[in-house]
Amino acid sequence: MAEAVRQGYRQDHPQWSNLGQGQPEIGQLPGSPERIDKVVIDLNDHEYAPVAGLWEMREAVAALYNHQYRQGKRSQYSALNVAVCGGGRLGLARAAAALGSINMGHFLPDYTAYEELLDVFGNFTAIPILLDAQSGYHFDAEDLRREVLGRGLGAVLLSNPANPTGKLIQGQALGDWVDVARELDCCLLMDEFYSNYIWSGPANTPGYSVSAAQFVDDVNKDPVVLFNGLTKNWRYPGWRISWVVGPEEVIDAVTSTGSFLDGGASRPLQRAALPLLNPSVVQQETIALHKAFAHKRSTLLAGLENLGIQVDLRPQGTFYVWGDLSQLSPEFSDGMAFFRAALQHKVIVVPGEFFDVNPGKRRPGRTARYRQHARFSFGPDLTHMSRGLANLQEMLSR
Repeated sequence: MAEAVRQGYRQDHPQWSNLGQGQPEIGQLPGSPERIDKVVIDLNDHEYAPVAGLWEMREAVAALYNHQYRQGKRSQYSALNVAVCGGGRLGLARAAAALGSINMGHFLPDYTAYEELLDVFGNFTAIPILLDAQSGYHFDAEDLRREVLGRGLGAVLLSNPANPTGKLIQGQALGDWVDVARELDCCLLMDEFYSNYIWSGPANTPGYSVSAAQFVDDVNKDPVVLFNGLTKNWRYPGWRISWVVGPEEVIDAVTSTGSFLDGGASRPLQRAALPLLNPSVVQQETIALHKAFAHKRSTLLAGLENLGIQVDLRPQGTFYVWGDLSQLSPEFSDGMAFFRAALQHKVIVVPGEFFDVNPGKRRPGRTARYRQHARFSFGPDLTHMSRGLANLQEMLSR
C-alpha cells in the first residue's frame, strides 16, 4: 500500500483498483440489513470498557455461537467463554501472549500478519508446516496427528477458510481435527474471520457458515480457541471489534494479557454492535453476502483465466483467489515483478511470497516460496474489480 500511495493511489480514486484489498465492500447489498450509519453514545459509555468486553456483548456472542453451532448440545458457551478485543490482530496477539513455552505449528502459505505475531512473542517456537499445491492444499486429521506427535506441537494456528488459498475444512473433516486436538491436548487456534464466505457448503442451506464450535464436546475442556469479529463477516472493518471464544481458563488468560497489551475495545462500538449479533440479522446478512460475493467470485475467476493466470484451487471460502503466474511471460511470472508492473497500471495485488510466513526470517531468502503467485481479492465492489481486470488485461497485452 505504501508503494501504491507513492504512485498516486488513494481510497476511492476513480482510476485505481485495489485487488489486494483485505476488506469486503462495506455498502448496502441487495437483501442485507440496513447498514448502521450513526452511533449514539450514552454518557456512561465514555468510560473505559471492561478488558474482557461489555458483559452484554459477551453474552450476545456466546448466544450466537450456541444458536448457530450448538443447538441440542449439553455444553453451551456463556459470557465467560468470550473476550472482546479491538480487532482481529489484537485478539490473536492476546492469545499468543498467553501461551506458554510450546512448539506452535503454522501453515505455509497462510495469513501474512501471522509472521509478526509469531515473531514478537518469544515464549514459543514457531514450526512451519508446508502445504502442497498439487494436492489442493489438503491436510486432514491424520496429517495433523502426525505433525503434533512428530514435532511435539502444543498448539496449531490456522485460518479456516484459509487466507490466501481459500481452502476450507468443514463437516466431518473439521470434526476429526477437533477430535485429534482433544485426544492429544493440542490447542487449535482457529482464525474464523471468513467463516461466512463459504462457496462449497451444502446446497439449500441459507446463511450457511462454518465453525469448529460445532464439534466441541465440552466448551471448558476442549482445547479449541476461535477468533472472529465484525471485520469480514459483518463487513464493518473500521469498527475494529473482534472476539475470542474458548474455555474459561483461556479467556481469563486472554483478558489478563489484554490488561497490559491494549486495555479493552471501544465501549460505544460494542454497545452499537449488539443488534448485529441477533441471529436473524446475521442470517439475513450472510444470505445477502453469499449472493453478492458468489457473483464476484465467478467474475474474478473468469477474468483471471482470460489473463492466463492459473488457479491451484478454486476458493472454497474467503474472498480471495490464489493466482499462479508461472504461465505468464517471464517479465510477469514473478509475483513482485507482477505487483510492480500492476502499480504502473493503477492496480494493487499482493505478491505471493508475503504469505510464506517466516517468523524472524530464520529461513534463508533463497528458500522463499510462492514467488510465482499473487493474491487477488473480490472484496471490492464489482465495478471496482472489473476495472482492475481491464487494466491488467491492458498491461499483459502490451
